[in-house]
Amino acid sequence: MAENEIAAAEEQAAPENPMLVLGKAIAAAAGGAVTGVDLARFGQELVVTAQRDSLVTLMTLLRDDPRFAFEQCMDVCAVDWPDKAERFEVVYNLLSLSHNHRARVVVTTDEATPVPSVVDVWPAVTWFEREAWDMVGVVFAGQPDLRRILTDYGFEGHPLRKDFPLTGFVELRYDEELKRVAYGPVELKQEFRDFDFMSPWEAMTSLPGDEKVHQNRLEGPA
Repeated sequence: MAENEIAAAEEQAAPENPMLVLGKAIAAAAGGAVTGVDLARFGQELVVTAQRDSLVTLMTLLRDDPRFAFEQCMDVCAVDWPDKAERFEVVYNLLSLSHNHRARVVVTTDEATPVPSVVDVWPAVTWFEREAWDMVGVVFAGQPDLRRILTDYGFEGHPLRKDFPLTGFVELRYDEELKRVAYGPVELKQEFRDFDFMSPWEAMTSLPGDEKVHQNRLEGPA
């Protein structure tokens, strides 16, 4: 009985994870905008799941409230889960220089539903949102400069979607007749698909002089 009381006292005395405390404070301040709070990487990283339609309101709160003071949005990226109804997770990595803590805010969407842009909260996210649109195809409503940023003009599709073919649809090559770089259909050469993974040493089954060893084994020692 005494051991149980000691264990219970130790559990009560153990301080709560500060990142979890921060997440609970954000959820309480944001109300219905936050749908979940979780910890990742052994409790070292805070992950906040949010309502897509309340994203701008939540981000403004996280930037302006002195308890949180997330002055910088360090990155925006997207993850594709094709089996889910809302297949895309849009992840915002935030940094507070005042409090020296970080948080990830995650919202979900599908191919047709746009995500509100946070360009009015952090103007620098234009580059990140353009990259997410270019690579994954997430549309950001209110983004005034939603253009491709990594692929070429006229590129079709979004290369980081799980259903995008690894070879792509077109290839870039120099055309001798046109005397310029031109696009054309992808042509896979057979020799590029026929790989021999055996190293030269593994392929060499016998070495010079092995025949003498085999002969001595058959004839026996002299």
